[in-house]
This record gives sequence, C-alpha cells and structure tokens, in this order.
Amino acid sequence: MSVYDVPAELLISRVAEKLKDAVSPPEWAKLVKTGVNRERAPEQSDWWYIRLASIFRRIYINGPVGIERLRTYYGGRKRRGVKPAHFRRGSGAIIRNALHQLEQLGFVKKTPMGRVLTPAGRAYLDRIANELKAELSNTLPELSKY
Repeated sequence: MSVYDVPAELLISRVAEKLKDAVSPPEWAKLVKTGVNRERAPEQSDWWYIRLASIFRRIYINGPVGIERLRTYYGGRKRRGVKPAHFRRGSGAIIRNALHQLEQLGFVKKTPMGRVLTPAGRAYLDRIANELKAELSNTLPELSKY
C-alpha cells in the first residue's frame, strides 16, 4: 500500500491533521501570501499544515526535489490587468520553512540531488495511506477501486 493507492485530497487532509500535533506554523504565516501570483493570504486557518502535507506528498512522488522545482509546482498565473498574464513561481520561504520542519521531524533529508524522504517518512505516509485505504473500502465500497 502506498500514496498512489488513495485519493490525494484525502491523504493530504489526513496527514495535515496528524502534523498539527508535531509542528507549529511560523509567526509570519498568518500574514503572507503563498506566492506573488496571489492577491490575498489564504483564508483557511490551517493552510500551513495542508501545504506541509502537500509538500510531503510531492517529495514522495517526485523526490529528489529542490526548492525551485517545488516553487514551480506551487506557482500560478499572475494577472497583470490589461497586460497578458504570466506564470510566477510560488513562495520560496514557505517551502523552505516547511522543508526545515519536515527535516526536524526526521521525514526528509537533504542530498546533493535535492530533498528525499527518509525511510521513516516513507513509512509514515504509507501507514496513513494504508489506514485511509482500509477506511475507504469499509465505508464506501464504490471507492474501493482507489
């Protein structure tokens, strides 16, 4: 059982719930936008944990990855009024701080090729995916294909 076997949205929300006990967002996280392409800061109160869980899953799928590759993934279209829109990368500080928190938990380590999951991080995500798969197959038989 792995991360690929469950819906991403359910996995990210479950991992975010579990990470709330282990980490706390930086003080400035209430005030920042997630990228230059955004107009306002996130409205969800737990957006930091959701982004942390999403980065965690992204490293599982695409690792080894660096901050620039993750900035590209979390970027988006910058609207420039009457001028044509352009792509802009996401916030590097948010990604960098999230990676530092995952490293402190022992789930991610830095290599010359980029950040990769440790065996503990891989086992953590696989265990949560396994729990989700069991819940989905018990409660919703039509979702047992995941």
